[in-house]
Amino acid sequence: MSLKFVTARCKGCGICAHFCPKQVLMITELNKSAVAPGKEGDCIACGQCEMRCPDYAIFVTKEEG
Repeated sequence: MSLKFVTARCKGCGICAHFCPKQVLMITELNKSAVAPGKEGDCIACGQCEMRCPDYAIFVTKEEG
């Protein structure tokens, strides 16, 4: 799984972090979405963050293999 952030689009609303079932995402001090420290491998690529982001700032890709 891979999360890609377009930080220029992110306004730090926190919707992505709120809907993440594994609590992988957080809002940084710079008011941007990011992967929480220690949670890098916990994402299940459910797509909730990507689907709910009003600014199209997050993209989830599933790694094949």
